[in-house]
Amino acid sequence: KESFPEIVLNNFRTRLGRRIKRSLQALFHTKPMCHNRQVATFHNQRDFLFFRHHRYVFEKRKETVKTGEADDATKSQTKIQTRLQELGPRFTLKLLSLQKGILNWKHGEFEWCNAQYNQSSTGYNRRTYAL
Repeated sequence: KESFPEIVLNNFRTRLGRRIKRSLQALFHTKPMCHNRQVATFHNQRDFLFFRHHRYVFEKRKETVKTGEADDATKSQTKIQTRLQELGPRFTLKLLSLQKGILNWKHGEFEWCNAQYNQSSTGYNRRTYAL
């Protein structure tokens, strides 16, 4: 049985953020199956992308509640408690560059390059991925 998680994307408000958001949305199925209770979360904070994978867990608990009618009168109620269970994997990404069109390291046109890792800095290599 296939299961597709819901996708949650937080803090992708800038023009570059919306572009990255559309790219991440394309990685997941368009119709999430909410009945399997899985959630994939991408959170953007200070140019870092945090990924977490969770599952909703519903637990039934019986509680006894005192009624105000008499001292000995108690009533049993069933309450449903919800919590998140982390499934994994968990990772953090930092965007170094965004290239237009087909991936071509030598002659490609770049939409965005991180100023900290531009070509003039020492030790820069476009073929090395920094995650």
